[in-house]
Amino acid sequence: MSKKEVSMRKMNFWGWGWADEAEPEDVAKDKEMARFVAESYGVPEAEPLTRPRVEEFSIPDSRVQIPANLRDMCTTDPHERLIHSLGKSFPDIANAALRQLPHATDLVAYPEDEAQIAALLDWAADDNIAVIPFGGGSTVCGGVDPDVGDSYAGVITLDLRKLDQVLEIDKTSRAARIQAGILGPDLEAQLKPHGYTLRHFPQSFEFSTLGGWIATRSGGHYASLYTHMDDFVESIRIVTPAGVMESRRLPGSGAGPSPDRMMMGSEGIMGVITEAWMRIQDRPTFKGSIPVLFKDFYQAAETVRALSQSWLFPTNCRLIDAEEASGVAGGEHAMLVLGFESADHPIDAWMDRALELVADHGGSFDRSVLEKKDSNKAGAAGQWRNAFMQAPYARSRAIACGLIVDTFETAITWDKFPEFHAEITAQMNKVIREVTGNNSRVTCRFTHVYPDGPAPYFTYSGLGTTSGMIEQWREIKAASMEVVTRLGGTVTHHHSVGRDHRPGYEQQVDPLFRDALQAAKSRLDPTGIMNPGILIDPENRKVGQTGTMADR
Repeated sequence: MSKKEVSMRKMNFWGWGWADEAEPEDVAKDKEMARFVAESYGVPEAEPLTRPRVEEFSIPDSRVQIPANLRDMCTTDPHERLIHSLGKSFPDIANAALRQLPHATDLVAYPEDEAQIAALLDWAADDNIAVIPFGGGSTVCGGVDPDVGDSYAGVITLDLRKLDQVLEIDKTSRAARIQAGILGPDLEAQLKPHGYTLRHFPQSFEFSTLGGWIATRSGGHYASLYTHMDDFVESIRIVTPAGVMESRRLPGSGAGPSPDRMMMGSEGIMGVITEAWMRIQDRPTFKGSIPVLFKDFYQAAETVRALSQSWLFPTNCRLIDAEEASGVAGGEHAMLVLGFESADHPIDAWMDRALELVADHGGSFDRSVLEKKDSNKAGAAGQWRNAFMQAPYARSRAIACGLIVDTFETAITWDKFPEFHAEITAQMNKVIREVTGNNSRVTCRFTHVYPDGPAPYFTYSGLGTTSGMIEQWREIKAASMEVVTRLGGTVTHHHSVGRDHRPGYEQQVDPLFRDALQAAKSRLDPTGIMNPGILIDPENRKVGQTGTMADR
């Protein structure tokens, strides 16, 4: 690959965002963060690690010899390999801060079309090389970690950034054919001149791709109705080691099990998603949002249940507990951010009925907020939204101080929620204090709501030691998966499985379905090269960090 091509815009390997936009190292600011962390978690002091540099990492020589016909699309550049060997999970960020690279990809490929992808897969299958599809690299659960075990001759990371176009728009059916490597902002920029939007905005929107959203069954920002990739996909095209597979483009079909459903959530174990027909929408012109305060979190949850079962389908119905909302709601009230939007009609009637329900359940609000321009960005709700969007950028600085800060999201039916929330909160606080010996913090918010239950999203933190924080995190992570699955929740609602959630997924998935998934993978990926160790191991191989939660 030429020097010009290698210099493509790089992601920040040690934190969130682009490398060229990374905040410069500031020793005074780092020490200020360390003092804040120490005071918050009841220790005398915390010594921050300094900013890592590429040259400080020991990156092994590539183990693979690139065939001549593939050299123009491949690179063994150390910086590129470092970026593509790390995602954005807690251990990824912690390893970067510690100058550790537990597993390294051998080369990075940038194919420009399906023919090149097929050629790469043929070479990898013939030479026993594992292949990891890579979108934006924003996975927070180990989805791109090249931890494939010792049975492979090497690892290729297949970056799809060059497949980045909206290829076709069907205005009559309101759908678009879009390449899988396109980043969120580029996708929206290409749809905007036509008056359309995909309307899928996960927190990782800037640094994640359509293919990544489909492969992980991504959930967007919106709380109800059209929010999951399942709602948007019309058909999918995927290049597998066994050939190209494409589902028929239809608004719906009862012709057997849906092939789209098998590809959505497959996390790269079946093949490489190259493009999809997606249902798009007119850009909204009517919007309104208002914060609602509650003295009791469970009372607020009952309000959200009423809203989710009302068929009003709010755009935003994000419930935030008192501790997480303390910076904008005073620390004594849970806050519900309630919003509606439409491209077709004013939303006043929907908001009026929703606020009637809110008032019936004891919520308090200032209706004048709705009169403000961009009410969704105003007041307490806007302040929380800004903090929410900035949180990933501050995370690496906190982790460099030894702060174990992470999240896990799940879903549970309404009848089980109060006990589910109470036990998880108590258990996680207990585990974090035992593991770290310091104070703990566990908060909860709802990201998505359904008529039959919410998707609670827990954020936890505790101050560990920089030298031991990854192992401490592993203990805490295992505890979170154990309590969630024991109480009947899902091990992940929208972050996908990856390697980090694999032990919990093993507990959740029905053994017979797991065998059926294994059979499908064996047919599409006969030599077991596609993202081995994610969801299931390839047939007759043991890969990476597998096993039950008890084993861990």
